[in-house]
Formats: sequence, structure tokens, C-alpha cells
Amino acid sequence: MLERLIHSLETSPVMKRGEYNYFINPITDGVPLLEPALLREIGCAMVRNLDLAKIDKIVVCEAMGIHIGVAFSMMTDIPLVVVRKRPYDLPGEVAVHQATGYSKGELYLNGVAAGDRVVIIDDVCSTGGTLRALISAIEQVGAEIADICVVIGRGDADIGRPLKTLVRIEVSETQVRVVDTCL
Repeated sequence: MLERLIHSLETSPVMKRGEYNYFINPITDGVPLLEPALLREIGCAMVRNLDLAKIDKIVVCEAMGIHIGVAFSMMTDIPLVVVRKRPYDLPGEVAVHQATGYSKGELYLNGVAAGDRVVIIDDVCSTGGTLRALISAIEQVGAEIADICVVIGRGDADIGRPLKTLVRIEVSETQVRVVDTCL
């Protein structure tokens, strides 16, 4: 199970970003090539492992959650909300400050309302900064978070609630190693 994902991770190049060992992978970066079979494998694993009862919306962050969210939305027929990196100044828009292991910025939540039941999916959780910010914004609008799943878990980030991961990895200066599949 998850053979394509594991292979793609274990063959990922690693580069330094400051003191951070950054791996380059189709799921986390969209390069070098994102195969439909890999997205399908991930989508199927998420369908099997997420609580999808009475879900109104899937919520993903720009940019690397989009392709996973599109595949998942097409498999489940659940509408997709993309949290963007620029404001649209729509009524009810919520600004979210996000800080990760190697960047900081603002995200903007639109399209989620009080009473919505949502699942959050994303590509990777390293520090938990993006997910914590997103959880806060969704709670601020009064929506219910039914479940959260990331494709790749790296490190031991605490996001303040349960987090499902498809695989857990360790990244050295030279390689990515899958240490667990969480299915």
C-alpha cells in the first residue's frame, strides 16, 4: 500500500534552505512530474481513512494542497475551498498568519461559513504552523472540523487536535526515509 508515494519520497532529492533539509517531491513541490496514479493512490488512502460523514467542504491551502484537493474532491464529489495567499476582500474573508519551518506569510480563507462541516487536507506537516493557523481561521468562522489529514508527516508538530498522516518521514542532508505508514 502507498508504494508509489513511498518510492517518490525515497527517491526525492534533498537541498539545504538555511539550516533546513528541504526535500523536492511531486506532492510537495509539483516537480519534477506529478503522475495521476500517485494522486489517485493518495486520494484512495484518504477516502479510506477520513471521516466523510456529512462533510460540506474540503479545505486546502494554496499552493501544494490544491492538486491533492482537486483529486480528492473529484473522487468524493465534495466541494473544494482553496485558502489563498492573497486577499479578495470578500464578505467574511478571514486573514490567517502562517509560519512554517522556512517561510512566513498571510493566507486568506473564503467560502467557509458557520455550521459548515469540513475536512482539511494538505501535502505535508513539518512544524504545524500552516495547519494551526488554518484551524484557528475555520474555528473563527464557526465551522466544524471533522477531520484533518496530511500526506506526509515530518517531525512531531502539535496542532492541538488529532492529525492523520499517510506516511511519516525523516530527512537527512542526503535522503528521505519513510519511517512509518499510518494506515
